[in-house]
Amino acid sequence: MKKSKLWIGGEYVEPSRGEYFEDLNPSDQTVIARVAKGTPSDVDKAVKSAKEAFYSFSESQAKEREAILSHAAAIVERDREQYVQLLIEEVGSPIMKAEFEVDYCINAFRAASGVPRRLTGQTMPLDRPGAFGMSIREPVGVIACITPFNVPLLKNVKQIAMVIATGNTSVLLPSEFASQVTVKFAQTLAEAGTPAGVFNYVTGDPFEIGDTLTRHPEIAAINFCGSPRIGKHVAELAARDLKPVTLELGGKNPLVVLDDADLDKALEAATIGIFFFQGQACMASSRIILQRGIASKFIPAFKEIASKIKVGDLSDPETAIGPIISSRQQDRVKRHISDAVSKGATLLHGDKDWQGACCPPTILTGVKEGMTVYREETFGPVTSIYEVNSIEEALSLANDTDYGLSFAVFTQDINTALNVAKKANAGMVHINAMSIQDEPHVPFGGNGLSGFGREGTEADLDIMTRWKWITVQL
Repeated sequence: MKKSKLWIGGEYVEPSRGEYFEDLNPSDQTVIARVAKGTPSDVDKAVKSAKEAFYSFSESQAKEREAILSHAAAIVERDREQYVQLLIEEVGSPIMKAEFEVDYCINAFRAASGVPRRLTGQTMPLDRPGAFGMSIREPVGVIACITPFNVPLLKNVKQIAMVIATGNTSVLLPSEFASQVTVKFAQTLAEAGTPAGVFNYVTGDPFEIGDTLTRHPEIAAINFCGSPRIGKHVAELAARDLKPVTLELGGKNPLVVLDDADLDKALEAATIGIFFFQGQACMASSRIILQRGIASKFIPAFKEIASKIKVGDLSDPETAIGPIISSRQQDRVKRHISDAVSKGATLLHGDKDWQGACCPPTILTGVKEGMTVYREETFGPVTSIYEVNSIEEALSLANDTDYGLSFAVFTQDINTALNVAKKANAGMVHINAMSIQDEPHVPFGGNGLSGFGREGTEADLDIMTRWKWITVQL
């Protein structure tokens, strides 16, 4: 039986209480590994290790950080199949999704490797004679990073690569459902030459040790990805100590298809946008809004596509839907569907016969206010179809959400498209493309319950560096 420890100060460490928990394969519930269950004292040890490493790493040269990140990209590329297999076994990723995530990791390391040489400031004139000023960016210290189960490798690299690029250090608390991806990630960073203490992780129950990490006096900033409920709690804790925080919390994303849209492209975007990785994506198209002129063509075609989607075999490149991560999340998906149907919604496609932990592709119509699925993120392969008469009605319905992450619109009129993009209540708008879009250098994030702040190689500088103004009197 595989057994994984904590990673603190560049070495494996036993949990202070000697306790371990089981990490299960969501497809068949077999035990993948026994995982160290960290304690508050383990978190304290990890943070202190990161703080000690920060004193020297914050003075490291740009070429040193550049080399670490470039080397890490090459190692992930070399170990590609190992990472793919981990993502399949540990979080139930269909191979298509697993390969996408590994590619993203490689690209993110490479993108971050270009950042150290771009941490520039400014020189500026001052009002007094014989004086000039300059601004510089400096690293902030130890950053707490908290990542989810659904894209653990993507979120690990997205947060940690920029920590390294900016000369900071970190303590990572990964999802309890994705510990082994993080173990492999730590091995990659160590082999790439990351100094001891620059990257640390503590596995365990986030409800037991999460607050210890975010409230620790040596934590300078927090980068969190998870649910709005926990995100609000993290924000409250951060506010007490005036710590900067980035929150990425999910979405209830609309896909708007107007009458003049390319039907085939819109269908493809809708299919991948909601059924990719069994809908366990913050950018999933959980609301499909159709202008009435195209609805009569779109709906039967979409239903036909859904009936042919492959479910279950994660090694098949054509499989889109695998297991929902846990029994708790499976119950949530079932509850959302049954609540909608009991209150008058129509189950256009999908049934109650799950394939083990795999939910069939599910399409609802007649969803209205008062149904749980109308407002809340389901985080499963479940979407609701709405029909509207006008562009204005489509935009109003699309914006009727407490979230505001990703927004997709299909139309062949560029003026209409840009007008919709301008009025969309979302951090990201995609014209004639699906709602699931992400690249390492873009300002990724949303509004409202979707979170606060942005991620990306440029946007991360707002939280991972701070300005310092220096004056010189000649």
